[in-house]
Amino acid sequence: MKSKKIILTIVSIVVLCGLIWYFFLRKTEQPVTLSTEKPTIGEISTSVTATGTIQPVDTVTVGTQVSGTVSAMYADFNSTVKKGQLLAQLDPVLLQATVDQYKAGLQQAQSTEIYQSANFKRQQQLFATGAISKADYDLALSTYQAAKASVNSVKAQLRSAERNVSFTQIYSPIDGVVLSRSVSVGQTVAASYSTPTIFTIAKDITKMQVEADVDEADIGEVIKGLRATFTVDAFINDVFNGTVKEIRLNPAISSNVVTYTTLIEAPNDDKKLKPGMTASIVIYTKEVKDALLISAKALKFSPDSSLTKQYTIVPIKDLASAAHKTAAAQTKGETTKVADSYVWVIQGSKLIQKKITAGLNDNTHVQVLDGLTSEEIVATGTETVAANVPQAGSSPFMPKRPGKK
Repeated sequence: MKSKKIILTIVSIVVLCGLIWYFFLRKTEQPVTLSTEKPTIGEISTSVTATGTIQPVDTVTVGTQVSGTVSAMYADFNSTVKKGQLLAQLDPVLLQATVDQYKAGLQQAQSTEIYQSANFKRQQQLFATGAISKADYDLALSTYQAAKASVNSVKAQLRSAERNVSFTQIYSPIDGVVLSRSVSVGQTVAASYSTPTIFTIAKDITKMQVEADVDEADIGEVIKGLRATFTVDAFINDVFNGTVKEIRLNPAISSNVVTYTTLIEAPNDDKKLKPGMTASIVIYTKEVKDALLISAKALKFSPDSSLTKQYTIVPIKDLASAAHKTAAAQTKGETTKVADSYVWVIQGSKLIQKKITAGLNDNTHVQVLDGLTSEEIVATGTETVAANVPQAGSSPFMPKRPGKK
């Protein structure tokens, strides 16, 4: 009896260990399924990104050519002005006094000219009769000519003084909007060495441009006429459209980073865009519409042994030889350009490798130029389906809680 109890105990322990292994320690083989897709028709593009600043297409700085005190202002920030409109007035008193001075000097010079003209005519008659010498005649002629020149000189000075008086009235040179005003009434402006800026006027704010800083690594792909889109922080949900207008050759270097200023035209009919806004720009270097597309991850997929129970794997026969030739060429220092890519297509119970010609690749999708049709099923990866394994700590012999299966 004692030996039977020992045998039953051993059997019970073995059975219990087997149950524990089966339900808790055994590694259940989890089934593997393929992720697949059919090629789709859509748009694909490659692009470069940059940041930039919104600026008016054309701005004019309005200044003054004469010094003086601002006596009146007729425009302010955001004022809409027309060409020829009076914007500001300088005090003309001192300049007008100079005009009056030259007018008096002109009258004196003209009086002297009249006297010297009459004197020259008398000397001319006397010289004709031999009453005076040639030297006296030449002196009278020289004095008369000097008087005429003096009149012309004073006239020129008077015109200059009158012109300076006209400069005290500052007019708008274009139709536009005042972006900035730099002086106020009562302020003195000095034009001795440089022209003081009074107003900055934007010609047309319904047409703006973006000054984009494009990295030197990307500038080779950017050409005039490319489509661009950009966003600004003020209207984060709006996407604005533009066109590359110009690529400036003068590089900008900051912290050893070289960028090139690229101008992008941007319509601004609704006047949402304002000068100085920061823009995040995308320039589309290549675009294809109605392209046959597959996921980029399909090019990286390669079947493993876990799929052999479900599919017959059919690789391309010459793939190994092509790889061998490529490796041999690289060993010899030769460069080999590979234009083809490979994907795996499901046909019934077969997983067949196919060679395709790929076009644009935006890292999400790949354009298929040749080798696939829109009806074929392309493998993109594998997924492991979790098995229904009892949770740790539960017993298969314990009753289930209500509501659980």
